Amino acid sequence: MTGALLTHPWSLWTIVIPLAAACLSFLFPRRAPLPGIITALTVPLFVATAVYQLLQAGPHTQVLGGWHAPLGITLRTDGPALILLLTSGLVGLTVSLYALGYFTTTDQQERRQQRFFWPLWLLLWGACNALFLSGDLFNLYVTLELVTLSSIALAALNGSSAALDGAMRYLLASLLGSLSYLLGVALIYGAYSTVDLALLGHIVHADDLSRAALALMTVGLLVKTALFPLHFWLPPAHASAPAPVSALLSGLVVKAPLLILFRLWFEVFPATATAGITHLLGILGCGAIIWGSLMALRQQRLKLLVAYSTVAQIGYFFLLFPLARGEAAATAWAGVLFLVLAHGCGKAAMFLVTGTITRVAGHDRLSDLAGAGGMLGARLLVFALAAVTLVGLPPSSGFIAKWLMINAAIVTGQWWYLAVIALGTLLASGYVLRVLSLAFIESQAPALPAAPRILRWPPLALAIVALLLGLASFHPVVLSLVDAPISGIILLEMVR
Repeated sequence: MTGALLTHPWSLWTIVIPLAAACLSFLFPRRAPLPGIITALTVPLFVATAVYQLLQAGPHTQVLGGWHAPLGITLRTDGPALILLLTSGLVGLTVSLYALGYFTTTDQQERRQQRFFWPLWLLLWGACNALFLSGDLFNLYVTLELVTLSSIALAALNGSSAALDGAMRYLLASLLGSLSYLLGVALIYGAYSTVDLALLGHIVHADDLSRAALALMTVGLLVKTALFPLHFWLPPAHASAPAPVSALLSGLVVKAPLLILFRLWFEVFPATATAGITHLLGILGCGAIIWGSLMALRQQRLKLLVAYSTVAQIGYFFLLFPLARGEAAATAWAGVLFLVLAHGCGKAAMFLVTGTITRVAGHDRLSDLAGAGGMLGARLLVFALAAVTLVGLPPSSGFIAKWLMINAAIVTGQWWYLAVIALGTLLASGYVLRVLSLAFIESQAPALPAAPRILRWPPLALAIVALLLGLASFHPVVLSLVDAPISGIILLEMVR
């Protein structure tokens, strides 16, 4: 029994089940929530089993169809893949439960949205899990396109002019990013006759062709990640989408191109990348932190505030590139992987509670939400719990992530990144306190009606999970996942 538990491809089921459920939801639209909820309850179990398998047997690969590299499809289960699968499992379960109450069957428009939400969301879930496990450049491209197309359709789900405009921006930006990435893949395949990540890590040379391919793929992925100043499509797409979709876009979708970037830079092209380019990515990350936070402070709508907060939080991930060097490499990697979990859970919870506030108030204008009654205060409490992780206050997982990244900045002597992290934390506290202050403003506005329980408990549970992950950060299980960033990784060497 133990042998079967350690050898069975458990992580493969995290792909198969959502895709099968997506087909059932499409074929039987009236029963679409049923396969969605079954998937939401079963996928986390398979993720937990895959985590146990990794802890007992270590990172491993699975060859599909009996075809080995360089021709076959390989799935890789390692630390980053499992961290992202955990994030998708937690966020997916919570959003699925929330969607049961959000898309009501009494409203005709929401009934139509529910009909398309479940198959698109389940397709997105399966594509995300497939991307997290993919072991070659081309399958990363295919799964990334599935993620992108389903995300665009979800962003346009409510059919409003704002949603269609945001989805169109998302589509055009994604097409440019896809073209750039695919050109880079073509250059690599033409030069080395393989797209397998493990093989490329041993044979790629630091020549002009490799630099050109890395540059093309990186630019394409930066567009899809919405890193400053290429973030123009993200706030409109996130702010105009239904609340469950916004939670998915911010909590899961932006992580997909990030993982590809990490694998490219630290596994395939470690000899090609230079210190100057890594610092350029770090500077762009700093720009995202400051610009996104300043824009969040200026917003008059709650959902746009949270969307620009996502622009800021994306910047922290790009500090990994200059910080993962020498003795600080393991610390920087652990910080970023903790941040993946913290941001995924915390930001999804913030978008969900924002959706609840919008549902009961009928709008999300900050000026008109002031003093709107006790129910707003209860929702703001959940918002505050999620914001604890986002800002990085102890004992949340966000605090552990930022603390590790600050330690990496100190060890490597790059104190300016420490200053940016501190400034970003201060600005995040500013726009979060701006929202929380609404509960203390006196107003003659009538009290808001109570929200259904299914809209109240999922964001609260996810916010608490994000908070408690910080307390569990030094548990041996968690440390085993973050201490070995990528199986077979060659850490980037720089001038010290």
